[in-house]
Amino acid sequence: MTATLFDLTFLVAAPFWALMILAPAWSWTQRIAESYLIVLPPVLIYVVLLVPELTTVLPLVTRPEIGPLAEYLATDAGTALVWAHMLAWDLFVGRWMYLEGRRLGVHPLVMAPVLVITILLAPVGLPLFLVIRKVCDTTNRGATVVTGQ
Repeated sequence: MTATLFDLTFLVAAPFWALMILAPAWSWTQRIAESYLIVLPPVLIYVVLLVPELTTVLPLVTRPEIGPLAEYLATDAGTALVWAHMLAWDLFVGRWMYLEGRRLGVHPLVMAPVLVITILLAPVGLPLFLVIRKVCDTTNRGATVVTGQ
């Protein structure tokens, strides 16, 4: 079951990423992304994976030590749990970036690679977007912006 949930986590998150990257200007993409509920599918998988592991995970996160944590993460349960955690969080951050990019008028051809980087390496994608956000916010202050959206 753990392997199935591991695979399912990506499958439930991918459609939302596809919409934000491939159809950013579609009205349904905006409506769907505006709902925080898009993060619920990977979160629910995380909870299903977490419940039977809670007595193992709780000591690892309340008193983290590299050795025991590394041992747990090397297990199927640990890997699947962290994968679900990462995908839920990355989708939450990507959703915010998409909505903020739309609000600021960031062109979809700029946002698409940033969102792809965020899917793959969120700790790199987020600061990249924050730089773009700062530049766009400064540039757009008081100006009317024409974008390709």
